[in-house]
Amino acid sequence: MVQIAVLGYGTVGSGVVYLLDKNRDIISKRINDEIQVKYILTRREYNKDKYASKIIMNIDKIVEDKDIKIVAEVIGGVTDAYEYTKKLLKAGKNVVTANKELVATKGTELFKLARENNVKYLFEASVGGGIPIIHPMIQCLVSNKIDKIVGIMNGTTNYILTKMLKDNLSFEEALKNAQKLGYAESNPAADVEGIDTCRKISILSSLAYGRNVNPDLINVKGIDKITLEDVKVAENKGYVVKLVGYSKRVGEEKAEIIVTPCAIKKNHPLANVDDVYNAILVSGNATGEVMFYGKGAGQFPTASAVCSDIIECLDNKTNVEFVWSDEKIEIETPKLKCLDNINIPIID
Repeated sequence: MVQIAVLGYGTVGSGVVYLLDKNRDIISKRINDEIQVKYILTRREYNKDKYASKIIMNIDKIVEDKDIKIVAEVIGGVTDAYEYTKKLLKAGKNVVTANKELVATKGTELFKLARENNVKYLFEASVGGGIPIIHPMIQCLVSNKIDKIVGIMNGTTNYILTKMLKDNLSFEEALKNAQKLGYAESNPAADVEGIDTCRKISILSSLAYGRNVNPDLINVKGIDKITLEDVKVAENKGYVVKLVGYSKRVGEEKAEIIVTPCAIKKNHPLANVDDVYNAILVSGNATGEVMFYGKGAGQFPTASAVCSDIIECLDNKTNVEFVWSDEKIEIETPKLKCLDNINIPIID
């Protein structure tokens, strides 16, 4: 039996615990073993919860338990999650995460720590939620030189822009709808200001180019200033407006990267990606363009990606060579032509 711990019991954490329980028989048959959640670390008690007996509030209990080989970190943020992850890796425990902020800002250090302790630090759920993107990039596309990544990487903003276009809602009205449906947080800044997308394109760019891409150096513009008139002008010219993460290799030491609302031709593969769905186009020099599409967030899509990494940790090989180095890559803002009458760049 494989005993694991889960850090965080919010939307994703509870989804991980539930999914491992619900699909226990399927998983057991596939890995010829059983995965059991021994601890759930939270800051509050859940006395009436089905899994209340597993809840603890002290990280050291997990760090010191030699039976725990794998830990899923789904706390979020870079304070506790960063300190806990360092402790766990140093204690020789594999860590999997959905924490895009932590991977984008501290990934280089944590990958190095994982290598030094002969364990894994995996992050499939940090980009695209339930969409497989990290493993395809480092395994299926490993023989390619990846030159360009363009994607809709945030379901909240995509839902808002879809409602603005199809239901003639203002940004404020569409945001309120998203919040009522649980697609947007009460404080939606990370989504609507492009911060979430910035972290994701930073991670994918680092993977693609093999060098550390600092998200703080990326030019970021969100959708909070997009008006219904902007959306309609674009539509009348044959375009749709989407929040896009864009990254293009320029030589070996430089890349053009930006996060911005873009005007996309209606016949473009990304143009018909609507509502909370995400899609990421990756261009390899052998494959050409390939697209990854699906729900980019949500309890069970993200939990599914976390669980796949948990199972990946059961492979005895500590294959962490695919991660990027601590060498920095020079980041420039691409010079994109804007659509006439509105200051929104065009993506071909």
